Amino acid sequence: MTNVYLAGPFFDDEQISRIERAEKSLAANPQVNRVFSPRLSEIAGLTMGTPEWATQTFQMDVHQIDEADVVVALVDFVDDQVDSGTAFEIGYAFHSDKPIIVLHEKDTILNLMLAEGLHAYLQKAESLAAYDFTNLPESHYHGKVF
Repeated sequence: MTNVYLAGPFFDDEQISRIERAEKSLAANPQVNRVFSPRLSEIAGLTMGTPEWATQTFQMDVHQIDEADVVVALVDFVDDQVDSGTAFEIGYAFHSDKPIIVLHEKDTILNLMLAEGLHAYLQKAESLAAYDFTNLPESHYHGKVF
């Protein structure tokens, strides 16, 4: 059974809808044991934006990446850009030798660092429900990069 860290922005309705679809698809996958989604893991009693909130949130998220078997990263943000927090999570996971499954639903150009660092490339959140997290089949991005 696989433990998943779900990275991705959740700052507006479109992004929240996308991450909710990913959460639902991962929950439907019988090979997934647990999903850590930062969107659902705010620390009670802390005020967002305070130094204490920032430190504890950072430490929690890094710890959860360490505990995960794989990172699923939603890279759609604004135009061709990835959210900076998601980019950090992807880089940290890559350096930690975690397989990174990139979900890229929009028709945008992917940054070469993401394209080269991923283990599997998916274009629909629903694909996560059937993805083989036991064998982790590789797939690659074949579009333009910048």
